[in-house]
Amino acid sequence: MRLIKLVPDNTNIKFLRWRVPFYIVSVLLIVASWGLVVTKGLNYGVDFAGGQEIQATFEKHPEAPIADLREVVGKLGYGDPVIQRFGAANEVSIRTKLPESAEGNPGAAEAISKKIVGAIRTTYPDVRIDGVSTVSGKVSGEFREMAIWALGAAMLAISLYIWVRFEWQFGVGALFALFHDVSLTLGMFALFQMEFSLQIIAAILAIIGYSLNDTIVVYDRIREDLKKYRKMPLPELLDMSVNETLARTVMTSATLLVALIPLLLFGPESLFGLVAAITVGIFVGTYSSIYMAAPILIWLGVSGDSFVPGESEIDRQERMARERGSARS
Repeated sequence: MRLIKLVPDNTNIKFLRWRVPFYIVSVLLIVASWGLVVTKGLNYGVDFAGGQEIQATFEKHPEAPIADLREVVGKLGYGDPVIQRFGAANEVSIRTKLPESAEGNPGAAEAISKKIVGAIRTTYPDVRIDGVSTVSGKVSGEFREMAIWALGAAMLAISLYIWVRFEWQFGVGALFALFHDVSLTLGMFALFQMEFSLQIIAAILAIIGYSLNDTIVVYDRIREDLKKYRKMPLPELLDMSVNETLARTVMTSATLLVALIPLLLFGPESLFGLVAAITVGIFVGTYSSIYMAAPILIWLGVSGDSFVPGESEIDRQERMARERGSARS
């Protein structure tokens, strides 16, 4: 059986020829993403915004009556509820925000949840309540703060690791690539107002891990090639290194997408945001390892002699003594 090759041997694609236009586009996308996050904001889920979530199953309905449910719960005066299917077609998640008067008052929050459940049961006697959970605004604020710290700490630790393992230029390049990936993912959630929950934080951490792995593979090859071809112009060397790792990069991304795309198209709605974030992260992570992490080394002054140890005074004197001895003989 012949092996399937997604990338031919000995490719010689001039990736870095378009490094400046791609960098300009990427910087504009980063700015636009943060502009969306600031102006439109993220659609925080109950984990981050606070509120109540009621999970219910309509045992005698093939599909949950979402439109009617929205009307029934909306009439109670707790704002527009977020009602989504999850799991089977007759299973739903009903989320409502708590009024300020109920903040820090478990009794009031419980009374509100009982009122919502009572209204649903009155309209649909066949409903089965699978769970009721409440997250206060204070706790959700702490969740947001902890999530931001977790993401920042992960990116900083990764950059320090690359700095120690390679050189500071590589650490800066990896950090910028990760910032690019996280920014574009957040921008997508702000643009489409997809729910931003703890699941998405986990997805972003997975994106950071994938992007970092891809960047390290490329950086490893760049470092090896820098030792072998010290006289080669850096753009040519970077192109060669990226081409040498291209087959591995494409195969890794393709196998991940084979698993993710069916989940994206046919998976449960409750997992859609998580799967969408990781799918987008694979594309932007692969792109950033080629067009963000590699070209920035040129602008940071990396060259074939950058990482060659300097000659100490003792080594210089020994070298001069050897040269004098050779001249006399």
